Amino acid sequence: MEARVWHKAYGPQLSPHLEVQNLTLPEALERTAGKYPEHGALILMGRTITYRQLDDAVNRFSAALSKLGIRKGDKVAIVLPNIPQMVIATYAIFRLGAVAVMNNPLYTERELEHQLNDSDSTIAVCMDLITPRILAIRDRTQIKTIISCHIRDYLPFPMKQLFPIVKKRMHRKTRGMEGVLEFTDLLRGAPSGPPRTKVSMDDLACLMYTGGTTGVSKGVMLSHANISVNVQQLSALLSDAEEGKETIIGILPFFHAAGFTAAMNYCIYRGFTNVLVPRPDPDTLLKLTVKYRPAYFGCVPTLYVGILNHPDLSKHDLSFIKACISGAAPLAVETIREWGERVGAPIIEVYGMTEMSPISHTNPWRGKMKPGSVGIPLPDTDCRIVDVDTGTREMGVGEPGEILLKGPQMARGYYKKPEETAEAFRDGWFHTGDIGTMDEEGYLFIVDRKKDMIIAGGFNIYPREIDEILYEHPKVKEACAVGLPDPYRGETVKAFIVPRDGATLTEEEITAYCREKLAAYKVPKEIEFVEDLPKSTIGKVLRRELREIEAKKTKGKTQGATEAGRVSP
Repeated sequence: MEARVWHKAYGPQLSPHLEVQNLTLPEALERTAGKYPEHGALILMGRTITYRQLDDAVNRFSAALSKLGIRKGDKVAIVLPNIPQMVIATYAIFRLGAVAVMNNPLYTERELEHQLNDSDSTIAVCMDLITPRILAIRDRTQIKTIISCHIRDYLPFPMKQLFPIVKKRMHRKTRGMEGVLEFTDLLRGAPSGPPRTKVSMDDLACLMYTGGTTGVSKGVMLSHANISVNVQQLSALLSDAEEGKETIIGILPFFHAAGFTAAMNYCIYRGFTNVLVPRPDPDTLLKLTVKYRPAYFGCVPTLYVGILNHPDLSKHDLSFIKACISGAAPLAVETIREWGERVGAPIIEVYGMTEMSPISHTNPWRGKMKPGSVGIPLPDTDCRIVDVDTGTREMGVGEPGEILLKGPQMARGYYKKPEETAEAFRDGWFHTGDIGTMDEEGYLFIVDRKKDMIIAGGFNIYPREIDEILYEHPKVKEACAVGLPDPYRGETVKAFIVPRDGATLTEEEITAYCREKLAAYKVPKEIEFVEDLPKSTIGKVLRRELREIEAKKTKGKTQGATEAGRVSP
């Protein structure tokens, strides 16, 4: 790779080129279990699973899947939160050379049906509570076998007594049903010897579905090389982390690319202990952080905001945290500043896409960090900013344009979607659909999504800029600006605002504040105060959903006016 301006910012711990180990992640687990067999791999509600136990469970489950007919290249759907069975199932599938298909356990039957059919999955590994949902759509998919998992199976003995009613109830619903098996039964009945399937770095490892926030979700094809390289790039960034000794909190869901790479896979590669959080909320996160004292803490912006607003935060000393990582959604500069003042540990913003496994950029650890920037490309990763219209003209320093990425962590494309693949992956570059600027040192600043851009009166308005200004207001907890149709300007700006607890805000106050900070055409013309904002399972505010809600309101008003204007015969 040719020299790039950002290479100067790498510092002594990073090199522009990474000497990649030819090591698949299932091999990484075997290596870690050999080096640290009795070290804690996973902790769930006080129950610790060692690396020796994890490796044995992976071997047994891979043998069970093999007995069920799963072979290299077959697709196995996983519909689980952050519990031990998620890790065991994923790595068992990897060891068989099969393909792990990640699914959101909060998805509806319609959403799951689409992904199960699109992926050609034949087995689904899911939570007991989700088993009836899969059963309801099984006849409309290729699913032949459902493997049901119970959270109680990996809890400490006293806590298991809290869950028997749920287990019995679910057993009654599924008992005797053909093709429904128990996860723990399969483990107990399987041999402990690992299967001898040859798995190479070039083999397909998983299908990771895009969030579907801009349309129908697509299965991103990630090879063993893609995910292993991205983990090794992250490991090179955090090179001073002590292998086999650190603890992290597994907050980001593992079915999402950020949690998959930066929490689950990274921990196993480095021999860290992962404290699992099946369903994160600020209160739970603060308690687990105080109890387990993680060196690294990673979550999404909404959870950082939630913890900062927690009434007990000031009672605890969190100076044991070495670094915090934020990804999957834009983080307001004001949140970074407040977190640094109150917690002490810096927040390292990372950037990427599912199609990049997912990390492409990060602020350099122990290097020069710029608040508001997502940093510089990882080793062997390239980035360009091009014009939005043609995608061919290079933009100058500070000029906004579409972000293009390339690197060894770049996906093969979208499963069974050649046209979408050809559109997004062109001439060796992935066209992200994000708008950004690059400064003179190569630091990337995300402006907004290409599809979120508001065009009002001929002006291009990026809603994230408005969000940033609103977050700086001392009474604003959360904010999101969207573009709405306007007969005169084409579009107009509306801001949805969640006030801080106990705060009183008025539209006039917000309007006056924005007029001081923004050009007149960017000032929101409409303001609505709400109790919360619609979010994805990883905490990303869903701008599209806000627009859809407004569209329904407008349609309802129009229909109401039409009905009112009719003359009865």
